[in-house]
Amino acid sequence: MSQQTEQAYLASYNIKDYDTCLTTVDSVLFTVLNGELYTLLVRRANHPYLAYWGLPGGFIDVQRDVDLTACANRHLAEKTGIIPPYLEQVCSTGSKTRDPRGWSTTVTYYALMAHIQCTTDIDSVDDVQWLPATQALQMELAFDHKQMIEQALERLKQKALYSLVPVYALPETFTLSELQQLHEVILGKSIQSKSFRRRIELANVLEETGELSTQKGKGKRPALYRVKTGAADYRFMRNLEH
Repeated sequence: MSQQTEQAYLASYNIKDYDTCLTTVDSVLFTVLNGELYTLLVRRANHPYLAYWGLPGGFIDVQRDVDLTACANRHLAEKTGIIPPYLEQVCSTGSKTRDPRGWSTTVTYYALMAHIQCTTDIDSVDDVQWLPATQALQMELAFDHKQMIEQALERLKQKALYSLVPVYALPETFTLSELQQLHEVILGKSIQSKSFRRRIELANVLEETGELSTQKGKGKRPALYRVKTGAADYRFMRNLEH
């Protein structure tokens, strides 16, 4: 057994003695616009995949990023000006063929936020655009980003079945009808209103703002709600398919 102390071992350790692969973090950003699920894409201004659309993301900065989530948030802020209210890791993938520059691993996140106009002011990205998720999945995207969108979309659909995570794609205040419609857009199916509202009441993760929606329709204007702290952690006793 070596008598060398851990401190001495680390002092002499050189990470460059071993091969290292390219490591990136990419994010699939979702919102809902006009009753349809959208995702955010950026058009690449550099090789490889010059001029291709892809996901916002980039390399880990070992000096600036304290963890993977910090890296994801940094790239979203730099490339889109966005700090999403909800961000979750989906999966990781890696191979010697996914990036022509060499062996590459990426960690995929997905994020939710209300729709806003995105801009960019950095050299590595020359365009940013919200596109319908169905359209994005029909495009030839950079790297394996199409598969990453598919994986993130599947995770989001699962979340919509048993949690209130989709609420983060709504504005700060919203009606219960808007929340239900959001779940329906993500799931691609209708939900029974009475059952949905009963589950929301039991969850006790929303609070009334005391204000009414400006929406005009039959009857009185609906109440506006906001999310309480901890809503992302709540789980329905049964998913919305039962």
